[in-house]
Amino acid sequence: MPAMTKVKGLATAASFAATLLVGGVTYASAEEVTLTMAVPDWPPTRIMKKFFDEQYKPKSGNTVKLDVDFIPWPDFYTRVNASLTSGEKKYNFIVSDSQWLGAFVEGGYFRKINDLIDADPELKATMESMHPAVLNAYSTYPNSTPNYYGFPQFPDVLVTYGRKDVLCNADEQAAFKAKYNEKLPCTGEEIDAMDWNTFEHVGEFFQRKKGDKLAGQVLDDDFYGIAYQAGKGYDFSTSSVHSFVWQHGGGIWDETKAPTGHAEGVVNSPKSIEGMEHFLKLLKFMPPVVKTGTMDIFVSDQLFREGKVAMNIDWIGLAEASLDPKTSKVADKLVFGLAPGLRGPDGKVNRTSQIGGQPFVLTTWTTPEQIKEAVGFVKWWLSPDIQNQFAAGGGQSAIKSVYSDPKYVTYRPWDRAWANSLDWQKDMWHVPQFFELLTQQQDQYDLAITGKQDAKTTLDNIAKFQEDLLKNAGLIQ
Repeated sequence: MPAMTKVKGLATAASFAATLLVGGVTYASAEEVTLTMAVPDWPPTRIMKKFFDEQYKPKSGNTVKLDVDFIPWPDFYTRVNASLTSGEKKYNFIVSDSQWLGAFVEGGYFRKINDLIDADPELKATMESMHPAVLNAYSTYPNSTPNYYGFPQFPDVLVTYGRKDVLCNADEQAAFKAKYNEKLPCTGEEIDAMDWNTFEHVGEFFQRKKGDKLAGQVLDDDFYGIAYQAGKGYDFSTSSVHSFVWQHGGGIWDETKAPTGHAEGVVNSPKSIEGMEHFLKLLKFMPPVVKTGTMDIFVSDQLFREGKVAMNIDWIGLAEASLDPKTSKVADKLVFGLAPGLRGPDGKVNRTSQIGGQPFVLTTWTTPEQIKEAVGFVKWWLSPDIQNQFAAGGGQSAIKSVYSDPKYVTYRPWDRAWANSLDWQKDMWHVPQFFELLTQQQDQYDLAITGKQDAKTTLDNIAKFQEDLLKNAGLIQ
């Protein structure tokens, strides 16, 4: 502890500015400020904490500590929700999922940050430099309004992970061409051009049994062509289904059209049903665990890293482990590209997708000293130097000057798909009722994924539930 530091304990900030006379010289005393943060436990937040511990030096001269509570993803919402609603006021800084904004703003827990942005030209310029899809999803409530609550922490999109040793094998290439009269995607550029039809063909083509040959080798286990999240937990199947619904021209309940926009007739429109049926059609080419409703983003990632799948669609935030030979059997065999999309009659591919990633938010009980230090930390985190280091370490940046720099795509093999994905990103609801909307939808999707219910019945049930819930909440007239 520095001699000039005054400590008032964890989760508090000293609010005085004393002076001390030593040897005839007057020193301003520094304060110790602790930012207690709840975060999901995964590589982007682990990297952030590492960078903070190794590099962060607050300009205030104070001693700033970042006390991080790493929470597993499946428990993240319930743990944070329990903390906020219990009144314990444990966290003053949270890496929040974007769809939490409405619930926790209306609950009085998340602090509006417009005054902080307006008072700081440097911070204002940083926020204005963000890609608008990221800024709208991570910062605004009501959605797409100039009411800001979050600073982007880690922006994320879905990309395709592929195995070059399988996809680029000459025998597999020839057999795929003979069967489908199309090129088996092998390079990043070829994966970029892939639509859902080709992805489905990859799934069908690479379904092999133990004892079959794969790229000239006899398999000692079953092998599958494709994997994509379809889990009942949290928002795992929702993130997949939304993309198909949007790409087919359907929709989810659109909060920006409240109070006249309805769920019934939109959520269960013929185009929405067509999109969900398309998603369900792909499941038969995925590892059988998908039919249990438990193939979330971690399971599909693990199956890919264990060498059991040719292609997996997953978030960039999980990709770092695939490059590490200690955690991946395919670490030296990887290729990445854009997530597939739906090719239209004009030949163009619609890649509209559910956005991932999270913002930082401040809680309403955060003290002025903590706010000052939190803003200082955010400005440091979003500075071009740290954003470049973050991207080089496996993260991503939504700041245009950072991601558009030619060196950006040299950091990681998936970075070449990053900027090209941004314009396609959309988010789900930011309304206070999001968790009821999400959990009922997840339950219904699970019935369809596990073969207990068809797509039309599923979306009819979701639409009616949402219509009733949102009418009772006054969000639909």
